[in-house]
Amino acid sequence: MEFLILIAGLVVLVLSGDYLVKFASGLAVKMRIPPVIVGLTIVSIGTSAPEIMASARAALEGNPGITVGNVIGSNIANLALILGVTALIHPIRVDRSLMRSDWPVLVAASIGIWWCAKDVKIVQGEGLVLVGGAFAFLTMLYFRSRRARLTESSQEDTAEEMEDANRPPAVLLGGCAVASLGLFYGSEWFIDGARRIAINNGVSDHIIGLTVVAFGTSVPELVASGIAAYKREPDLALGNLIGSNIFNIFLAAGISASIIPLPVDAQALEFDFWWMTGVALLVGLMMMHKGLIHRWKGALLLLIYLAYIGWIGGGFPVVG
Repeated sequence: MEFLILIAGLVVLVLSGDYLVKFASGLAVKMRIPPVIVGLTIVSIGTSAPEIMASARAALEGNPGITVGNVIGSNIANLALILGVTALIHPIRVDRSLMRSDWPVLVAASIGIWWCAKDVKIVQGEGLVLVGGAFAFLTMLYFRSRRARLTESSQEDTAEEMEDANRPPAVLLGGCAVASLGLFYGSEWFIDGARRIAINNGVSDHIIGLTVVAFGTSVPELVASGIAAYKREPDLALGNLIGSNIFNIFLAAGISASIIPLPVDAQALEFDFWWMTGVALLVGLMMMHKGLIHRWKGALLLLIYLAYIGWIGGGFPVVG
């Protein structure tokens, strides 16, 4: 029964995340926002909603142990597994603004959450600081978008590639609202199924967060970035993943810690945080090299993710 609940939640998450991306992207095209900004804001927040909602739900239910593992696991999956798959679908050309502005924010956020967690917990004040980081990042993106408005001609070309941009704004807004509700209930069912599986198999919340929950809530990023790469929209694909990782730290961890202090597994503090930060640094080096994430780089990222999963399987004891 628990597997049916988990699968049902995952299906709802994927469908809702996909529709949220479609409607939000169409709305953004009408507002003449550049694709990279769409990826960093509307799409990344939409695809991060499962992580944010799953983590907040776990905190509200008094099970915050899953939150930090979920954030770390999702961020590693986004930049190693999902970016790797996306680059294999089509090489990704890097927007310079991502390197100048957004990648440094990701690295700073990764180091910042480690600093908050170094005393083996993230307290409510630190959670509020993380949430404040999200608002600061959004403010930066807002002013950047004002300086980089699309021209009318490029707007028409973009609208042709995004069929949902032809829908009325009210329909797009309503679609975003319905998809957001789907993400909430999908994350609720998915976490319930994951917790039941963890209890029945004697696996700790931390391990479930790093693997099953992290991958499950990263599926919307996989869908969005994979489709974007297939449609030759590299700014949307890479912006989605960078932005999603930033909001996972600032909002998923920040909101949860604001609700209840988050315990941090000692092994996560000693090792997993450095995996997360190391992958972010490696992706930055890949972006700087010729401004292109080639297929071979995608394959390397996939190998790194497999190595990480293999380490988890042999490095963490189960509880029971």
